Amino acid sequence: MKFKTGKDFLDWPSKAVTVFGMSGLGKTWLANELREHGWFHYSADYRIGTRYMGEHIVDNFKQEAMKLPLLRDLLLSDSIYISSNMRFSDLSPLSTYLGKPGDPTKGGISFAEYKRRQAQHRDAEMNAMRDVPMFIEKARTIYGYDHFICDAGGSLCEVVDPDNPNDPVLKDLTDTTVLVHLRGTEDDARMLVDRFSKAPKPMYYNPDFLDAKWTEYKAMKGGIADDAVNPDDFAVWGFEELLRYRLPIYAKIADGFGYTINAADLAAAKTDKDFLALVASAVDNAAA
Repeated sequence: MKFKTGKDFLDWPSKAVTVFGMSGLGKTWLANELREHGWFHYSADYRIGTRYMGEHIVDNFKQEAMKLPLLRDLLLSDSIYISSNMRFSDLSPLSTYLGKPGDPTKGGISFAEYKRRQAQHRDAEMNAMRDVPMFIEKARTIYGYDHFICDAGGSLCEVVDPDNPNDPVLKDLTDTTVLVHLRGTEDDARMLVDRFSKAPKPMYYNPDFLDAKWTEYKAMKGGIADDAVNPDDFAVWGFEELLRYRLPIYAKIADGFGYTINAADLAAAKTDKDFLALVASAVDNAAA
């Protein structure tokens, strides 16, 4: 969705915005702030982890539980049940399920299993993003919200083709929302890498990129076998590689389908009106 002027955006009576960009720059913080000002918050990651990956996650928990005789007997007799307590503020069940490839003695899973779960995540993310129009309607007709914000995952750029004007995911999003890219700086990128290195977490990679980086990493380590890879070391190295790879794709999506605001400017915003002013300014800059 595009506007001729920032004023046109501000005059839009029922706003719907999709915010995307690097994870860790403030998308979820923004969504939480807007929720406090009467916006419906749609978390793509939460939708992925509940609606589309929930059964996979719970099945994995059950597989682990079945390895323990006590829990195995209780599960088989339906004396206990296992569920995932996914929350907006804690997506640990999803991250744990995705896992990290490498040495099983260090918490890694096989590369083949890792790729299988990555493919599940790709399908789930595409479905979650295509659910946005439906949730805009639900937010308005069921819950009475006038405004809607979609907090897109950092891997949105991995499941769309910014060179295709008819990309189905981008078309659904641009037909119903304004796409806003939250742009970071080189300093932001370094900060995110430093933060990630202290607490590596599972990530989503597109399959071609993953295959190439997996081969490159093992070669860098002297041609080691898959099960000799340190899962956390690969995760940190892969995250930095992934970050650099994604930046130009984010920019291309914004240039072709939406607008860009700077993360530093968002950090200085105090109210929902400040955010709307940033978007209106981005609309005017794009028109100019």
